[in-house]
Amino acid sequence: MAAVVDQLNSVLQKTDRLIALCQALQEENELLKAENKQQKQALDVAKNTHLELDEKIRVLKLAKSIEGTSEKTLDIKQKINEFVREIDKCVVLLKK
Repeated sequence: MAAVVDQLNSVLQKTDRLIALCQALQEENELLKAENKQQKQALDVAKNTHLELDEKIRVLKLAKSIEGTSEKTLDIKQKINEFVREIDKCVVLLKK
């Protein structure tokens, strides 16, 4: 009879350890999910920043290609800069 009681106690102890291990794994899983979500958000921000910088580079290349000293060229540069500022404002509003 004592052997059965010992076996039962052993099974109960192992069950308790499995339950504790399961809870620890569930907590770790939740932490990893939260970290994954945070990393995805950071990646999205980085992608958006990359796109904005690419657009600015394109605009700067365009402005540099039409660089000159005439009034018409200066007007074009000013309009391009205004467009870039307007686009930046729109991007900021879209992020909100």
